[in-house]
Amino acid sequence: MPRPKHVPADDLVLPDALAPDRPKGDQLREILENIATDAGPGRLIPSERFFAEHYQISRSTVRLVINRLVADGLLYRQHGNATFTAERPPRQIDMLTSFTEDIRSRGAVPGTKVLLALVESAGAQIAGRLNIPPGAPVFRLERLRFVDDEPLALERTNLSLDLFPGIDEYDWAAQSLHKTLEERFGVVPEWNDTAISAELPQSQDAALLEIEPSQPCLVLSGTLHASDGRVIEAGRSLYRADRYTVFTTARRSR
Repeated sequence: MPRPKHVPADDLVLPDALAPDRPKGDQLREILENIATDAGPGRLIPSERFFAEHYQISRSTVRLVINRLVADGLLYRQHGNATFTAERPPRQIDMLTSFTEDIRSRGAVPGTKVLLALVESAGAQIAGRLNIPPGAPVFRLERLRFVDDEPLALERTNLSLDLFPGIDEYDWAAQSLHKTLEERFGVVPEWNDTAISAELPQSQDAALLEIEPSQPCLVLSGTLHASDGRVIEAGRSLYRADRYTVFTTARRSR
């Protein structure tokens, strides 16, 4: 993946000192996390020696904090000991939000290449997931998704043509599926069942995602439901794990 253009660290605003009543390593981590968030990708951060002298802490503590942030993907090292802020991966927090809306809301540019769009008869597995009779017509859509012109995901989904007549006639390189379902068919996603796993991509999928076949991907497989319980779509998507993070929220039922 190409690295962002480097920007000097001269204009970074740093606290003059650390608070005496909190662990210094925790405070330094917060400072660097704020830099990574506010300064944008490719910003050169000061050296370990600078932080150690500026905040009167050991270089080993500084090195430990930076190493952890590199492991978390917030920073990266290049050209010896130089450290830069990394490009943060797109994060889908609401899994009911469409890809297009989600990426745009984060200030990035979504892109789509349609790999396959056709009507076929539902096999037993897809029919069971969509709650339709085997042999019923389904619309099969496969798209390669981009963020700022870099491939992020392979999305494969199936929809009932009886439930959504004419769904196969749209230009899915330009249209949002969820937005079209809402505006054209009056169907709004209400809840989903999604299984998330990790696997190595097939060589063809790896080539499309511009990664090595040895690089793990996240697989999201599930069904999307309307408020009345109807299954809207059944899909299986492959996401680059180095560019995509899934967050979930769990609450204890009462």
